[in-house]
Amino acid sequence: MRTDLFDFELPETSIALRPVSPRDAARMLVVRPDAPLADAAVRDLPQFLRDGDQLVVNDTRVIPAQLSGRRVGRETEPRIDATLIKRIDGSRWQALVRPAKKLVAGDRMRFGHEGRVCLLGNLDAEVEHKGDNGEVTLAFSFHGPVLDQAIADVGATPLPPYIAARRPPDASDVTDYQTMFAASEGAVAAPTAGLHFTPDLEAALRARGIGLHRLTLHVGAGTFLPVKADDTSGHRMHAEWGAISEETAAALNAARARGGRIVAVGTTSLRLLESAARGDGTVAPFADETAIFITPGYRFKAVDVLMTNFHLPRSTLFMLVSAFSGLETMQRAYAHAIAGGYRFYSYGDACLLFRKPA
Repeated sequence: MRTDLFDFELPETSIALRPVSPRDAARMLVVRPDAPLADAAVRDLPQFLRDGDQLVVNDTRVIPAQLSGRRVGRETEPRIDATLIKRIDGSRWQALVRPAKKLVAGDRMRFGHEGRVCLLGNLDAEVEHKGDNGEVTLAFSFHGPVLDQAIADVGATPLPPYIAARRPPDASDVTDYQTMFAASEGAVAAPTAGLHFTPDLEAALRARGIGLHRLTLHVGAGTFLPVKADDTSGHRMHAEWGAISEETAAALNAARARGGRIVAVGTTSLRLLESAARGDGTVAPFADETAIFITPGYRFKAVDVLMTNFHLPRSTLFMLVSAFSGLETMQRAYAHAIAGGYRFYSYGDACLLFRKPA
């Protein structure tokens, strides 16, 4: 499909720079196939679901994947910024670096605190391979848990570029950019629909007879990159690792057999559920990478309802929600949201989408 079909005008002022407090006070636009758009709040979520429905949240935990440092060992030592995007093994990561033109394979970088004499607080890495669009493979000087601790010591919260371009990360982001479900470390971007949840909201959902289950998808930075190709067929998704346990798969299948709906909290949960779904709609246990790219025409197998944030123009995520609820429906919903002052992107408001009929 033509990428420009998913373009729209988004005022810069619509992008939220901070979350609301409490988290479930965020606004929520309810989009149903055969009903008018409804303005609500996230705390109203239980009233739009029914007894037996099953929420699925992503329990990935964001690591401090933003590293700043310098190239060292040559005559000039330009500043280099790197965002870790995918772990390869115990000592190597794929990363996006800026400015990539300053680096070649074999270059050495030093991340962390300034200081040329004492190396405490520094983390060294070698450019093992240089790919396209600023992507490199970094081989670090540490391995395993020692490397994880070093990244935690010198790294910063990797805010999305549309926020980071307008303000630097600070101490508030350490907690703001983490969901209440965060447990399994490995993401470099938050599963942002989960940011809206609070213990009070979870209690209200359970009181209504709605189940809550966890899966893990380690979100990579590539999920949020705009599509630059003129046609969606020319876009390549970055692979991300995910897992659904046998227990979770069995619980979801049993609930659906009783008439309950699967409600994906976030596009990351939806993408993993659809990757694990069999042809008959049942969910299989899963532990693998997925690079699923969902655009209009895709036949959804597992997910009935999607709670998600408002996404950016020409993004794979806006394409996904357009596949779920219909492009014209989402264009109308987004126009309503922009006119009504809804807040977009990671720290923004939510929408609750009910799947259009096949």
